Amino acid sequence: MPASVAPSSRTRGIALAVSCAAAAAILGGALGAGGGEAAWQWLHWIAKPLATLLILAAAASAWAPVSRRYRAWIVAGMVFSLAGDVLLMLPADLFVAGLVAFLGGHFCFIGAFLGDSRLAVRPLAWLACLLLGGANLALLWPSIPAALHPAVAVYGLVLSCMGAQALGRAWRHAGDALARPARRAAIGGLLFMLSDSLLAWNRFHAAIPLAALWVLGSYYAALWFIARSVGRDEASIEAGAMQTGGRT
Repeated sequence: MPASVAPSSRTRGIALAVSCAAAAAILGGALGAGGGEAAWQWLHWIAKPLATLLILAAAASAWAPVSRRYRAWIVAGMVFSLAGDVLLMLPADLFVAGLVAFLGGHFCFIGAFLGDSRLAVRPLAWLACLLLGGANLALLWPSIPAALHPAVAVYGLVLSCMGAQALGRAWRHAGDALARPARRAAIGGLLFMLSDSLLAWNRFHAAIPLAALWVLGSYYAALWFIARSVGRDEASIEAGAMQTGGRT
């Protein structure tokens, strides 16, 4: 019992810190948008990467990880996401650089998901995510500057593949020892698709009311679920022990 209580208490503490940092980032983003008060902009600039850094710490310190390989790839993806956060929030126009950073993050997440499931392990999951991503891109295409078409198209494809692999992996592990961690990763992958879709519609098509709330809220939720997919919970450990016992 003591061994399981300590990690659970630590997770709740990090979750509270992430919630506070995320709320500050959203508040600063909403009130500092469009050249608002400098104090709100500074709050956003400090809190936005801080929330991601705290989520990265949660992934790096996860108790009973699925595997060392999985944790290493997820942490690497979080590092790329942190770099993307910084690049996209700076006053300079570093949109493409931020896109490339997040692209690296998605490749890392895909690398993590491939550790225990083959590529396109569930073709229907891939078909659904690719169709959804393609339809979203097609609707946005006329609003996206022509110079950004190649970068946005590549990013949209890789993002959809990340969500598809996460969903297919969760489908593959349904009912086994990795069911819960894989399900968390799938939720995170789909939320990442939602967040980036909202970001794209807000940037290229029309302003979304309370955009900071919806975009950052879904983004931090995505990262949190992916970070939480690193560690096995008690039910996962017990299921793994039962499966191991059944094979011996």
